[in-house]
This record gives sequence, structure tokens and C-alpha cells, in this order.
Amino acid sequence: MSAYQDQRVVVTGAGGGIGAALAQRFADEGATVVVNDLDPAKAAAVAAAIGPRALPVPGDASQIVERAREALGGTVDVYCANAGLASGGDAFADEAVWEAAWDTNVMAHVRAARLLLPAWLERGSGRFVSTVSAAGLLTMIGAAPYSVTKHGALAFAEWLSLTYRHRGLHVHAVCPQGVRTDMLTAAGSAGELVLAPTAIEPESVADALFDGMEKDRFLILPHPEVAEFATARATDPDHWLAAMNHLQRKWEAR
Repeated sequence: MSAYQDQRVVVTGAGGGIGAALAQRFADEGATVVVNDLDPAKAAAVAAAIGPRALPVPGDASQIVERAREALGGTVDVYCANAGLASGGDAFADEAVWEAAWDTNVMAHVRAARLLLPAWLERGSGRFVSTVSAAGLLTMIGAAPYSVTKHGALAFAEWLSLTYRHRGLHVHAVCPQGVRTDMLTAAGSAGELVLAPTAIEPESVADALFDGMEKDRFLILPHPEVAEFATARATDPDHWLAAMNHLQRKWEAR
């Protein structure tokens, strides 16, 4: 029997891409899954495709925890903070762009944790999955708001793990590079240069997460080479920054 049989799971941003793949996988493992998306039609379509184990709960990912918990009968066992905003732009991006990225990529996770932690800590178990991106470990050219806020998402996941792991909370930070989704398409020429050559399918991200959960790993790297890049960044930051600047100049010359 699967470890997730009869578990109650919430996946935000599940109207397509990684979120839809996660929702499908949890349902395949016997869980009941809330499929959340800002677009009601997308949430309904994914839930219908998955079948009776999926429940559509559309709306802003920052504001659906209570409705999702109610739909699941009062309990959430696994919360996948997957909804994200791939905000491009540089240091001169509009304030509203920065605020939206911060709200979706960081504060939605914080707000969910505030509501979920009391019950999880009381019963001594819970699982928080944060879809971060390799940009949270490294960075992404042409996308300052996205890169900065994904670093924030990773930092919050780390804080949750180090603070509550002895009280039964399992936290996983999923950090893929390119994934063949609408978000990759929206990344434009920067995505084509940096992410597309090694892009994987959303189902491969789900596979990596389930492998990581089975081994109770915090950091989930669907692209193993990200570990090498992160090591290079940490051990020789100037060399790494020079290499990234070379990539930046290559992008500018396209």
C-alpha cells in the first residue's frame, strides 16, 4: 500500500504543468487531492481528468487553505506550495511586479504555513512541499524578481525544516531547472538559452519529488547537475559569477 493512500493533499497552481503532474501522482498513489488554480476552468479540467479523487478549489493560492481543508473533511496531510509567478525584469522592474512576485512566490507559502502549522504540530505530523526552482539556489538571467523571490521561498522552506523537523514536520524544496510548461515558454529567449536545452517533463519532477519524500530529503533536484552548479557557486563565487555574466552577455547579443 502506498504511503499516501487516503492522505489529504493540496496542490496549488495545479491547473497545468508541474502542479497538474503532482496532483495526478498523489491521486494515483491513493490520496484525495485538492486541485487549486487561479483559473477555475483549469482547476476543474485537471480535477475532471484525474477523476473522483480530485476536488477543484479555484482561487488565489494565498487564500484557499481553509476552503481546501473544508473540502478535504477538515484535515490537510500534505500541502504543495506550487503556485508561482515567473516575473521577468531587471532592477528597474515596476514596483507592482516585485510586489506580485513576492506575494505569490513567498508570502503565499508563509500564509499557508500559518494556517497549517498549529494542527500539524499538535498531532506531530505534516508535510510541506515548496516548488522553488533552481533559480532559488542559483539565479536566472533576465528575471530579477523571480530569482530574488525564489531565494526567499527556499529560505522559508529551510527555516520551516530546521525549526520543526523534530516535531514531525517534513519539508521538501523542489528545485528543477527547465520544465516543459507554459512558464518555460513565457521565459522567452532567456529560457530558450538557459533552460530549454535540458528541459524535462512535469512528470519527471513528480518522480523526483516522490523519490525524495521516500528518502526524506529536504532538497529535491530533478536536474542532478544543479548540485554541481550550487557547489561551484558556494565554493568559488567570483568564478561562478563571471561564468553567469558570460551567459548574460551571450543572451544580450542574441
